[in-house]
Amino acid sequence: MKKVNVNVYSTSGESLDKLALDASVFQVEVNNQVMFDAVQVYQANMRQATAKTKTRAEVSGGGKKPWRQKGTGRARAGSSRSPIWVGGGNALGPDGNQSYKLSQNKKAHALALKSALTLKVKDGLIVVDELKVEGKTKELNQILKNLKAEKKVLLVSDDENVSKAASNLANVNLRGVNNISVYDLLNANQLVISKEDIKKVEEALK
Repeated sequence: MKKVNVNVYSTSGESLDKLALDASVFQVEVNNQVMFDAVQVYQANMRQATAKTKTRAEVSGGGKKPWRQKGTGRARAGSSRSPIWVGGGNALGPDGNQSYKLSQNKKAHALALKSALTLKVKDGLIVVDELKVEGKTKELNQILKNLKAEKKVLLVSDDENVSKAASNLANVNLRGVNNISVYDLLNANQLVISKEDIKKVEEALK
């Protein structure tokens, strides 16, 4: 089985050893189309779709006929809340029940993740021997500086203390091991993950 060797660093930024990763996950032929599709699905499914406008039945007023049907020289009008009147209802606006949900099949989504991880292995993957903090933002910030991860960082960890420490860092996006999206990977300059957690990601995608 073909392997890809990546550097493993300590939290002080020193290179410790190499970690062999499965090439079928971290060195695939990059497929831009499935990554594009995965990002579209992610962004569409993040939409709240709460926009709503009032129809002529929902706007207030307009109960009385504005003027008599004939003899005024003006166009006939039944209500001042018609969509063609200022202050009237909206004829074809969103009703609050619209759905923008999209989906992608499992094989295509797995390939999209593998493609995004392959790009990160080429540029931006930082594997740490062990990622442990006491919940202090200052401590985690220093670790990231030691690792030269100071731009947009995708930090992958299920540790509660790491989650607390990362919550106040504007440039850090924290995700759980089983909750990494293609969008998150492509949107980050660096992926910081522990040796143990990257093996979990590998197992899930084999």
